[in-house]
This record gives sequence, C-alpha cells and structure tokens, in this order.
Amino acid sequence: MFFRRLLKNDLTILLLRLALVYVILFFTQIVFYFYNKDIIGTISFSEFFVLLRGSFFFDNIGILYLNVLFIIMSLIPFRFRERKGYQCTLLWLYIIPNFLCIVVLNLSDAVYFHYAGKRFTIEELHFINNSNNHIIIWKALMSNWKLLLVGLLLLLGIWFGYKKIKYYPTNIKSNWIYYPVNIIILAAFVGIWVGGVRGGFSWGLRPYTLSNAAYYAKTPPKAYLILSNPMCIFKTLGIKPLDKFAFFCEKELEEIYSPMHHYRFDSVSFQKKNVVLFILESFSKEHSAYYCPHLYSDGQGFTPFLDSLMREGLCFFNAFANGKKSIDALPAILASIPSYKKPFVLMPVALGKMEGFPSILSKNGYETYFFCGAEKNSMGFESFAMLSGINNMISREDYEKKCDVNRLTVEPYWGIYDMPFLQFMASEMKQFQVPFFVSVFNLTSHHPFIVPENYVDKLPKGFTNIHQCVAYTDLAIRQFFEISKNEPWYNNTIFVFVADHVSSEIYSPETRTSKGNSAIFYFIFTPDNSIKGTYYNVTQQIDIMPTLLGLLHYEEPYFAFGRDFFNDHEKIPFATNFVGQTFQGISDSLLIYFDGYNTPSIYHFGDYELKNDIINLNDMMQKNHFDFFKAILQTYNNCLEKKDFLYYPSQY
Repeated sequence: MFFRRLLKNDLTILLLRLALVYVILFFTQIVFYFYNKDIIGTISFSEFFVLLRGSFFFDNIGILYLNVLFIIMSLIPFRFRERKGYQCTLLWLYIIPNFLCIVVLNLSDAVYFHYAGKRFTIEELHFINNSNNHIIIWKALMSNWKLLLVGLLLLLGIWFGYKKIKYYPTNIKSNWIYYPVNIIILAAFVGIWVGGVRGGFSWGLRPYTLSNAAYYAKTPPKAYLILSNPMCIFKTLGIKPLDKFAFFCEKELEEIYSPMHHYRFDSVSFQKKNVVLFILESFSKEHSAYYCPHLYSDGQGFTPFLDSLMREGLCFFNAFANGKKSIDALPAILASIPSYKKPFVLMPVALGKMEGFPSILSKNGYETYFFCGAEKNSMGFESFAMLSGINNMISREDYEKKCDVNRLTVEPYWGIYDMPFLQFMASEMKQFQVPFFVSVFNLTSHHPFIVPENYVDKLPKGFTNIHQCVAYTDLAIRQFFEISKNEPWYNNTIFVFVADHVSSEIYSPETRTSKGNSAIFYFIFTPDNSIKGTYYNVTQQIDIMPTLLGLLHYEEPYFAFGRDFFNDHEKIPFATNFVGQTFQGISDSLLIYFDGYNTPSIYHFGDYELKNDIINLNDMMQKNHFDFFKAILQTYNNCLEKKDFLYYPSQY
C-alpha cells in the first residue's frame, strides 16, 4: 500500500518521467561513441566510470534546462493540473523538446562530429545560411538510415514510456494540506534545479561550461563524448557570431604577425629548471610601493616581500592583463591565448587543438602540478589547467586529508586561507621529483576580502577592502620562501609572479582609467640571480609562456600569441585586451582603441585620461602599430573559426 501511494505521488511521477529522459540520452551517447570510436579512442574500465560521472553532470544540466517548463507545469500547486487537457499539454511539452533536442540532435551529431570535429552548438545556427553544416547533416543522415531507424525507435520509447508512467489525481482532499505541501515541493525542486544547472551547490562553484568536460576526460575527444547536445546548445546561447575580420590577405597577415614560434639556440641546450608560477588573485600594480612609489610617501605598500623579490629579479613595469576575470587569465598565462569579447574557456573552441606550456614541459620530462585551495573543479580552473597539460591537481580536499581544519585555516566562502595552503604546498613539494612545474592560484585576496581572525590586528588595514588581504598573501608567500629556501630544488628554480587581473577595489586615480585598470604585477625571480633587471617595455600575460620557453632554451616550434621577451625582438612590444565595448591596444608609445570596424582613436602612451586623440594614420609609426593590432585580432579570430591553436610548419 505504501509503495502504491508513493508511485501515485506527483513528485515521484515527475522523477520517473525525467529518469526516462536520462536513459534515452544515455543511449544516444552510446550511439555517438560507436559512430566515432576511431576518433574518441578506446575507453578503459576505470575511465568508463569517470566519464559516466562527468556525463551525469552534463546530461543533468541539459535535461533540466530543456524540461524547465515541463517541470514547473508538472508541480504547479493548483488542482487544474489534474484536468485531462492539462495533462495532454504536458505530454506534448515532454515529447517534442526531448525528441528534437535529445534524440534528433544527438543522433545527428554522431555523424556531424566526424566532419566538424566538435559537438553541435548554437554557433552552427549562426552560420546556417553561409555554411554547409546543414547540408552535411542532411546528406549524412540520408546515408545513415540506421540512425533514422534508431531515432524512430527512441521516439516510440519516449511515447510509450511516458504513457506507462501514468498520472493519478492527488488523494489530498483538504486545501489546507494540498497547497502548503505542493508549494514546498515546488520550492524544493526549484532549488534542486538551480543547483543542477550550475553543476553543484557549493558556494564557490563557477557554473559548468563546456570546458569543464576536460576535468573528467583524458583527451578532448573523450571530453566531447560526455557533452550532450542540450547542454551544448543552452551553454552557448549567449555566444554571438564571430567577427569576420579581413583586414589583410593571408600572405600580408603572416608578414605582419604570426603566433608561430621557432628558434634555434646555438650554444645552450634545453635547460631543465624547475618553474614555480604564482597566479595572484587581484594583485593590481597599485598595491606595490616598488611599482608605485608616488602612492606611498613612507615607502610602505602592501607587498613588502614581493617588492624585495622584484628588486632582485626581472621586473616588468608595464605589464598588462589580457582580460578582466580570473577565467581569462588561465588560458593567457598557461597557453598564451587571450580573451576578448568572450572568455576563451567559455567558448566551445576551448576543447579544440592546443598545446599549453605545461604540456610542452610534460613532454620534456616534467611533472606538472596545479594548486588551488578551493574545492576541486569548483572554479573551473582545473578543467582548463588539464587541457593545457597539467597532470596533478591539488585542492582543498587534498589539504583537508592531511592537515587540521578549523576557522583559522578555512575561510567561509572559497576555501583554504593562503598562509596554511602555501605552507602545505611547500611541504608537498619536498616530495616532488625534479624537474617540475608548479602553478598555484591563491584565494584570500578574492572578494569578500577576509583574513583569519588572528591576523586582523597584525596587518595594515590599508585604504581599500583588499589591502589587508594583499598584505596577508604577501606574508604567506614570505613564509613559503622561508620553508623552501633550503630545499635542494630551490636554487635551480625560476619563480614567476603574475596577477590574474586588476582588483575591483581601486586606490590610485590612474587605476580608474582604461589603461591603468589593466596594469598588473608581473616579475621573474631566480635565487641564483641569473635573471635580473628592470624592463619598461610593454608586456602582457600571454608573453609569459614564450618568455619562459625562451629562458629554458626550448628549441622546438610552438604556437603562442605572446612575445618572447628574450628572442622576439622583431615583434612590437604590445598588449591587447577588451575594455567596455572596445579593443584596447597598448604599445610602448601609443594607446589604440578600436571597435573592429570604424576609425580607431589613438593617444600617447602617457595620456591615461585619453584627452588628446592624436590619430594620424599617415604617420608611419601609428600605421605600423595599428596594422600590428589588426593583424593580432584577425589571427585570433581565424584560429577561433578553425578551432586550432597548434604550430603548423606548412605556414612557413
């Protein structure tokens, strides 16, 4: 009797009907795999369960988005939902979207993936009038009649499965019970829906995007396997068509700018030095007294230890971020790929062909690590880190397995405070085999800007909310160096410090300008003092990968949008990003603002407030810099369209 009543419950009926959709979607993924097994590769027994877990998350997102209206109408707390006409409407709300978006799209994609090398997303709809995508799909389906038969069988399965899960009117007669109970059920399911489409319920979780699939797959083709089309469609709805930049023909374009790098070092072979990369959350240039002495009359900024390392290392005084968010920084720093109108990692192309800095090092015998004190994959960092070649992810869960957890070690929003986490990292590094590449993303200088209570009265409050957090992170890095300086790996290590972006908390008037709001920390420190100096030419985050490969005397060709500080002397020192609705280009002498189509505005490098537009494209320097800027934008969009970020010698 109990189970019979349970099966007649509205919520149970809804869950069973949704479960049927999961089964149908899973079946289409199996078909997709067998149609593309030669591309995806063999799946081992252990891989299968990891992929299955990832597939559940992405299927969940797609199904919940697709069936949101059906879910709400199934649980709406009114008795008219029991009427026959209303239930008939629900039937069609269920059959039509799920058949078209799950059966038709997924089965079509089994064929389309062979030709396009990617899952069908909203991008294909942008090009439906000037591309052969729809022709490819139609012709392929006509020659794959077995898929049509499978589609028909799945349609019948959805129809008869839905009919078998019969709806029963409620047994609750009293309105005083009926309405409160059903309102609570609807509210609870709305909460579950929100958590489901985000990918989880954690506070610090960044909603899942297509690139998160890399977290569950060893290769991009296997990542494509766990992406279902409803997820791909809904997660790319906001993507606009790519700009069609055609400023130069292909030959002219390669002569002006190319992301292909190829060097030969005559006297020194590849140097297997360790590399430790600190990605500093929200470290604006203005936080440092060494960078900005005019802001601190007493000479005391909020980064005294980092300032001391700058004096002993190679400091870049005009370094700029390539984006405005943390997710823009990862591809820029680890793979030398910028972000402009849309973060690179949020685009389907993020699963395209690339070879990041960690991947190159891994091929040369390095172990590669990414440390972040947040929960695994909660911020989306690990997914792109894996795509770029990181093999080992160390997160909050790893810390909590080995270290004490209390209010002085775990902050209430994001994860582990920087001080204990960096000490944990130093301890872990004692066990690493050399050579290694270690990257770490700190958390404490992230909003809402809190430090452990035992440091609140020990560190300067500063002038903005972030200043005390910056001082805390600086002290945490000092303690990391105190622990590490006697380790055998220390003296053979290159340390790199770079900010992900400028903080939203602004102190200096210069930082409120378009140029100043991109000015960040970036310097290199080597304990043996082999790399020293002050560099005033413009540089940017995407220059880090080629510069480090130059320092290591890496001789193989590679792809990178950035410039090698040590070897790319023929390239103009230049930084690019997207501010407001305009592309910003910064050279040593000029500031260029360009929307991609109309006449640009050009200012002197020192004209922070952009008061005097000096555009004169008859001036050879202005023309050369503007052509270089346009060539970068055209090359970037060409690579996005091709979904390819690899070196090709055929282009030379």
